[in-house]
Amino acid sequence: MRASRLVALLLLLQTRGQMTAGELARELEVSVRSVHRDVEALSAAGVPIYAERGPHGGIRLVDGYRTRLTGMTPEEAEALFLSGLPGPAAELGLGTVVAAARLKVLAALPPELRTRASRLVERFHLDAAGWFQADETVPHLALLAEVVWENRRVAIDYRRDSSVATRILDPLGLVLKAGVWYIVAATDGQIRTYRASRIVRAEALPERFERIGGFDLASYWAESSAAYERDAPRADIVVRVREDRLGRLRDAVGRRAVREAERLDEPDPDGWLHLRLRIEWPEEAADQLLRAGSSVEVLDPPAIRDELLATARRIVEQYEAATV
Repeated sequence: MRASRLVALLLLLQTRGQMTAGELARELEVSVRSVHRDVEALSAAGVPIYAERGPHGGIRLVDGYRTRLTGMTPEEAEALFLSGLPGPAAELGLGTVVAAARLKVLAALPPELRTRASRLVERFHLDAAGWFQADETVPHLALLAEVVWENRRVAIDYRRDSSVATRILDPLGLVLKAGVWYIVAATDGQIRTYRASRIVRAEALPERFERIGGFDLASYWAESSAAYERDAPRADIVVRVREDRLGRLRDAVGRRAVREAERLDEPDPDGWLHLRLRIEWPEEAADQLLRAGSSVEVLDPPAIRDELLATARRIVEQYEAATV
């Protein structure tokens, strides 16, 4: 605790310049006498710190002295502050820790880098979630972060479709992907990924576990994400679409599907484009394409065309019944 307070005192003087012993005492939540002892300790350790008496006096560092992050470039300083996501940190229960860490880094930067880092935070903000997506409720996220950090086992009740299963996990890490939290854990001799919002109960267990030797969370996530995308079921779907409505199609099936679509050289009486799309998760394709409305017509395969037609008929029947 004393060492942490000495660092805090040093950084306060470095960022604010001269301060009185009373001001430092209030900031550090200690007595004025403790502040004077800390100043003596820093001076004995070789820090050029001194006190000036009088009505305009106070405690300060020798002009030009600062603790520095050796070798940090302007680009590195900017990237460091741009990487801080206050929302996710707060969800993990680390909001105040991140804020304190950024203050310490800012204080340790030379003036020119401090100015650039502060200017960047004023001009850029990172929001991890997608548009029109409400944040998922993850009531056990702080507990999951705690057990990950402490290498403690955790018992969870996990909702999958209409059933709930109990699992004992060795939690290895938490991942935030497109606004959704996942926990990566070892269980039954395998490493698995669980969507944190589907955990309906979580209980930290007293026993600790040994982490898997050589396990790297970032590498695992990259490999598992690539495998997920590679192995996901896909279907080729031929559609015709008005060229000025391609935006509607992108919103319905995703930008990547439209960007990678094959353009077919087919004559069309209305001048519409013919595209061969590769859609992931074919069972969801009809629902996705419905979002594009009448701007898109499915030509092939017949099964998806028939599903869209049946859905459209049900919609018409429903609205016709409502007007009778």
